[in-house]
This record gives sequence, C-alpha cells and structure tokens, in this order.
Amino acid sequence: MDPRSRLGVFKFASCDGCQLSLLDCEDELLAVAGAIEIAYFSEATRRSLEGTFDLSLVEGSISTPEHLEQIQDVRRRSNRLVTIGACATAGGIQALRNGRDVSEFLQVVYARPEFIRTLADSTPIAHHVAVDFELRGCPINKTQLLEVITAFLAGRTPNVPNYTVCVECKSAGVPCVMVADQVPCLGPITHAGCGAICPRYNRGCYGCYGPAKDANTAALVRQFQAMGVESPAIARLLQTFNAAAPGFRTGLEVLSGNGE
Repeated sequence: MDPRSRLGVFKFASCDGCQLSLLDCEDELLAVAGAIEIAYFSEATRRSLEGTFDLSLVEGSISTPEHLEQIQDVRRRSNRLVTIGACATAGGIQALRNGRDVSEFLQVVYARPEFIRTLADSTPIAHHVAVDFELRGCPINKTQLLEVITAFLAGRTPNVPNYTVCVECKSAGVPCVMVADQVPCLGPITHAGCGAICPRYNRGCYGCYGPAKDANTAALVRQFQAMGVESPAIARLLQTFNAAAPGFRTGLEVLSGNGE
C-alpha cells in the first residue's frame, strides 16, 4: 500500500493557468514528490477519479449546474481542500457577468444557446463548500503553492504573507508610481505575491492577487479621484481578475454613490 499522501487537482471554470503553475514547479516539485502521490490531475495524467485525497487543489469558479454537483463530490473526497487562483477564490474575470442578463450573453455568443446550461453568477468555491485555505493570484505564485503543499503535508498553517504589494515595492526599492508619476495603482489594497512586477516597470498594479485583508478601497478610490482619474477608468481597474471580490466591490459602490 502506498504510504504517500494523495494529492488531487481539480478544475472548474478557468483558464488552466494556476494548474500550469503547478507543472511549472518542475525541479522544485521533486523535493516533495517522495511524500505525495498525484492521484488525480487531468491536466497532466489520464488517471480516473477514484478514492479520497489528503489534499485537493481546486482551480476555477462555479459557473454551471454540473459544477455545483461536482464540487460537493470533491469536498466529500477531500481531507483538506485548498482553492488556487482568482477564479476559485473570487469568481474570476467571468464574474463580470454577475448581476447582468446572462440570457442576452448566450444569444450573442452561441449559435444554439438553448443547449447551454449556465448559472446566473460565477462564484468562488467557498460560496458552496468549506475551504481550508485560499491561495490568491492570477495566476498563483508557484513558490507560494509549494509552501501550501508542504505546509499541509507537515500539518502546519501555510506561511503565505498577507501584506500588500506596496510592501513588496518598498522591499525591492521600487519608487511609488502614484507618488512619483501620478499613475493609478491598486498596490495599496492588493494582496502581495507577484513581486511588484508592474510597478517595477513604472505601471500601476492591476490587482491580480485580489484585495488584501482589511483593504481600504474606498480611501484609494477617493485618492484616484483627487488625482483626476475619471470614474470609468477607476471602474475598469477594479473590474478585472477579481471583479466580484468584496474588497474591490466596495470601490465600485463608492463610484456609484452608494458607498462610504
């Protein structure tokens, strides 16, 4: 009998980018390969879905009736369940459809929309089942992913930083693009993990890693307005990979006059 921990990797509505981050670990993954058995990973193997899993990684949002059934099955099979990426943790870019007429979209996109079964909203995994840890990013940081896997194998809490991109900028000696160049930047409210890629190239943060804990989005929106950034441009910044995340929706409420 194989004594190794069983790992399952599952996909719902997404682009596969976070699963590819796991494959991109390559040599680093070998360090933990002796302790885990990749028991299910349709992106990389043809093994059928069987048995239970010590740890399941779930990518993608819940967007169809079938997804609702499948995620319940994954949860029942999993001792620990970790969601990976913006789609699984916040509904993804496909959540831009939330609150809109989905039937109209179907008519425009599909030649035979009557064959399409979809939900009105695209929602994160945690809206439907218990989640043991959420790893953010679009895509996720492979180093953070390895930390999550090894942490659960060791029975400890993953050591993933919960500070903002601004901290990464300061640590790397990157000048603040908002202060120096008046460039709108979501860094002050965005979870760290990317290494401040965009500010390093004199571009504002796009919020790929979603809102940080206790993000003061309303204050940042008011700062953008004081800088002369027009409301449509602010709305576009907040409506990308993590459009449905509560920490970013607060900013949209401010723009509409319904927020603080």
